[in-house]
Amino acid sequence: MARLKTSPVVTFVSVLGLGLGWAVLALLKADPTVLPPPWQVFGIAVEEARSGELWHHLGSTLARVAAAFVLAMSVGTALGLWLGRSVTANRWADPWVIVFLNLPALMIIVLCYLWIGLTEVAAITAVAINKTAMVLVNVREGVRTLDRSLDEMAQVYRLTPWERFRHVVLPQLAPHISTAARNGVAVIWKIVLVVEFLGRSNGIGFQIHLYFQLFETGYVLAYALTFVAVMLAVEFILIQPIEARAARWRRATG
Repeated sequence: MARLKTSPVVTFVSVLGLGLGWAVLALLKADPTVLPPPWQVFGIAVEEARSGELWHHLGSTLARVAAAFVLAMSVGTALGLWLGRSVTANRWADPWVIVFLNLPALMIIVLCYLWIGLTEVAAITAVAINKTAMVLVNVREGVRTLDRSLDEMAQVYRLTPWERFRHVVLPQLAPHISTAARNGVAVIWKIVLVVEFLGRSNGIGFQIHLYFQLFETGYVLAYALTFVAVMLAVEFILIQPIEARAARWRRATG
């Protein structure tokens, strides 16, 4: 089913309505230590940006998101291609896939920190493990729906394995890979915040943990909402255009 395009005007009005609702609740509560108004949180974000703290921690978090995303997509796509093509391998590996799909993210994070240590490698590994199985399942299902007649045509024209993958397999898998990427970004950045909350010394999650201990709600909201805004920008500027391009092949052949 095609995604409905959202008008920029509708998006702006919707976000504005959310902000107005927040402002009304803050005024009714009349306690900025519990729910500061939007303008106060915005002022804190500007102050942290001017000091450089916001950019430092935001950059650290985005680097972890990017590293975990690339790792999860690479490993998950490779395994999905293998299991989708091999019935025997899929039969043996399917119980493991189900296990990893259902393992709690918090448990994986804690175990990675215990086994590897409170390191950057442990943080990125924990996030990637949490997402790899989901990518694998998306790609595996896509491989199972490949048009066999196109594969036979590629053999008739004696395409090399790389040409067959690039011109026959990849276009058919593009919608499945784009879905995995979209879900991956949504899941990974949330898990990264938990990883930073539990065991890193920088990043948005670390700052949220710090100001949670200090009962500074305004700072918690400033860091959290700034990162949410960045990830929404990634969604609209990168993910949605890529998804639209990936869907063109399906529309053209549908």
